Amino acid sequence: MLKVAVIDGQGGGIGSLIIKRIKENYGERLEVWALGTNAIAASQMLKAGANRGAAGENAVCHCVPQVDIIVGSISVLIANAMMGEVTPAITVAVGSSKATKILLPISQENVTIVGSIREPLPHLVDQLIVDNLKVFLSD
Repeated sequence: MLKVAVIDGQGGGIGSLIIKRIKENYGERLEVWALGTNAIAASQMLKAGANRGAAGENAVCHCVPQVDIIVGSISVLIANAMMGEVTPAITVAVGSSKATKILLPISQENVTIVGSIREPLPHLVDQLIVDNLKVFLSD
């Protein structure tokens, strides 16, 4: 079974939406790990239906080498993003992981992703779930 890590911080809203949509579309065909940069984010993602959850820098750094796919916002690759919750160690662990990274082009940081189309978050999540994650599942 494929293991998918969903990484989020602050309130965990984006991660919760992603997990909810993964579970609606794929049920238990994927094992979803909620990796929060803080306990509140991890808790919210667990409530959304994640199979497992953990919080903090060490948890993220320990878990990302063990999963097949990492999902989140582009912020997980930007040191000190999410008001400092994404530590440099997290960015190195995520960037170094052999897992496939499927990242949403959204960030509160001063980063512009050239070539990305501005879409509402629900549309981006639908694209992530339907167009990008589906290719990893054989029907």
